[in-house]
Amino acid sequence: MKPAGAAACIAPAYGRPNAKGTSAPKMYAKQLRVCAFAWQKGYLALSFFSLFSLMRFLYCLLLASSLRAGAAEAQGLLPTAADTLQPQPASVPFLKRPGVWRTAIPLSLIGLSYAGRNENFIDELKEEVREESRENYPRFRTHVDDYSRHAPLVAAYALQVVGLKGERGVIPFTITYGLSHALSTGIVSHLKKWTREPRPDVATDFSSFPSAHTTEAFLTATLLHEQYGRQYPWLSVAGYSVATATGAMRVLNDRHWVTDVVAGAGIGFLSAEAVWRLYPLVARWVPGKVGKLLVVMPTYAPGGAIGMVLAVRQ
Repeated sequence: MKPAGAAACIAPAYGRPNAKGTSAPKMYAKQLRVCAFAWQKGYLALSFFSLFSLMRFLYCLLLASSLRAGAAEAQGLLPTAADTLQPQPASVPFLKRPGVWRTAIPLSLIGLSYAGRNENFIDELKEEVREESRENYPRFRTHVDDYSRHAPLVAAYALQVVGLKGERGVIPFTITYGLSHALSTGIVSHLKKWTREPRPDVATDFSSFPSAHTTEAFLTATLLHEQYGRQYPWLSVAGYSVATATGAMRVLNDRHWVTDVVAGAGIGFLSAEAVWRLYPLVARWVPGKVGKLLVVMPTYAPGGAIGMVLAVRQ
């Protein structure tokens, strides 16, 4: 609904006399309250629709990149004239494809976390988690989470410095991180404006949902996994352990609800996965000689605007 709907609802009755020929201010006030309530309901519905439109966009983005990558791999495995008689493997069912579950599970967690803003069992659960954490750790205070969210990224660069080769070079990895960071930052900042969820420790601070610290932690952990996890699985375990600890510290510090942390983890994971899988496809569109002259870097403003800067090397 648009705000104009409320005005349109009141305008026909404004200034119109009742059956006795006198004005009826009480009737106008009642219509005003009804229309204002309808506008607020429409605004909430619009915010809810916008969130799930964003979730559908992320789902389609990551799923399309996964399917495109699978198609590219399949093109390299097409049978030649020498092996046309060889039996071909059956196609993988849709629900058994890894990309589907790697997208559906984080999106489902984000949706459930968003639903916790209303009075339901999820809201009761997050309240119970806060009460238990305050009861068991009443004096817990730390600033480690301000730094641990960047630890997986620092580890990825440190391993490249010592000569441990990853899936991508330093420059492609840096561009991938920059783009995924810009994407996640834009999503988080807009969700904070839409939801206006009060923080558990400061009720006047309406920037709780989702957790930006946890988003960054899981984003960097996912990039570390993609860069080194296939060769060294223990690095993936370490990266996601640090990210999980970061989210736990945000709850124990009473800065976030547990639903904020879960949603942030899903956003960070999806942002990193989407950019990681789409970057090689976009890089192939740029000719080699032109690509050497261009430098593309993401940029974002504190207000939530995101964009890109294109520079030409001399």
